Amino acid sequence: MPKLNSYLNFNGTAEEAFRLYRSVFGGEFLGEIYRMNTAPGTENLSDEEKNRVMHIALPVGNDLLMGSDIIPGFGQQLVAGNSNYVSVFPDSREEAGRIFSALSEGGVVEMPLEEQFWGDYFGSCQDRYGIFWMINYNEEYLK
Repeated sequence: MPKLNSYLNFNGTAEEAFRLYRSVFGGEFLGEIYRMNTAPGTENLSDEEKNRVMHIALPVGNDLLMGSDIIPGFGQQLVAGNSNYVSVFPDSREEAGRIFSALSEGGVVEMPLEEQFWGDYFGSCQDRYGIFWMINYNEEYLK
């Protein structure tokens, strides 16, 4: 069975965002923070673009949260939107609250974290880096 992992793009804030995510989820980055200045064909990029993150990965449970910065010098543009969410299933209500609070700080709460009509403790937000998150706790999912 294939495994799916989330891969996030940023416009120069990947390292900062992933440092926040590491503080929220714990753990250490998988490997180093790879920067554009280590890749061939980047000689003509600006110093700022050469320092951008080419790849970063953070293990979260059995999954990986991965990301990078876009490189405008390669013609890339970041198009933020709500077509994707990272969905997190914490082990407890308390953990759900801690994660939701940390991710929504400085961002936008779409749906407050609270009991929902379908029986789950759920909330959604957009973090300060433009990433959309769903936090969903249901004790039945842990069985």
